[in-house]
Amino acid sequence: MSDWVEIIVPATAVDVDEVAALLADACEPAREGTEIRGDEVVIWAPLSASEAALAEVRAAVAAFAEAGLGVDPSTVRAQPGLPEAEWRDAWKKYFHVTRVTPRIVIVPSWERHEAAPGEVVIDLDPGMAFGTGTHASTRLVLAELDRLAGEGASPDRVLDVGAGSGILAIAAAKLWPVASILAIDNDPIAVAACRENVAHNGVTARVASAGTPVEEVDGAFPLVLANIQAHVLRALADAIAARVAPGGTLVLSGLLTPQASAVADEYVARGLALVVLHESPDDAAWSSAVLNRV
Repeated sequence: MSDWVEIIVPATAVDVDEVAALLADACEPAREGTEIRGDEVVIWAPLSASEAALAEVRAAVAAFAEAGLGVDPSTVRAQPGLPEAEWRDAWKKYFHVTRVTPRIVIVPSWERHEAAPGEVVIDLDPGMAFGTGTHASTRLVLAELDRLAGEGASPDRVLDVGAGSGILAIAAAKLWPVASILAIDNDPIAVAACRENVAHNGVTARVASAGTPVEEVDGAFPLVLANIQAHVLRALADAIAARVAPGGTLVLSGLLTPQASAVADEYVARGLALVVLHESPDDAAWSSAVLNRV
């Protein structure tokens, strides 16, 4: 099954059968079948569509949690059923040089790209951390970073909450060569993958990858990025909003389009001003929100 990933949904023992049935109705990947392994529901998705499938399942699980079922979308994970070397070989079929904004190009470690003048090249290896950074929600943030840089923004400190592979932190480091970036994630695999990708891109001196909870991060930042699920953005709203410096910018993504306005309103209630909601031109199901602290 080298061309597939497993999406794992932990559930309480009493709810696991119901969760499996609901997922089969709610999520396209689950309609082809699910497997119950103890207190986990397992769904399979094609590797080529794995990022979108994981996001879809997490959104469904968030709705189940709000309805009172014993599930937590933050525990939903994707994993290969393969050794890392075979997993990377499988990725090679689907992950190629990709231009995600007019200037930003993502280059997987197994391909070569001759950078044109003015291009920002990000060398990325998904490793075992899952994901290539080309999902619509990530593209929305990269597009906003490119726009901010093009308009002359010059943050000297950037905070990336839920950094994953580190693609946003690396993009920030390359767009703003004097900025220091803190990339945080609660997944140790993601922290390790971020550090590896940061090293590959030669920005280790300016990008720190850590498992520090956002509530424990010191100080405020001129630019804060958070590309994570809506329920997490709601749960962390106090902590994330508090890390936006006066005059600073907050970019929220990972939002299904119907969720975007309501989540942005929660940050407005914490003293930020909504600048714009962006619907993804790649996939209208996803949106981002840009806010400022005046």
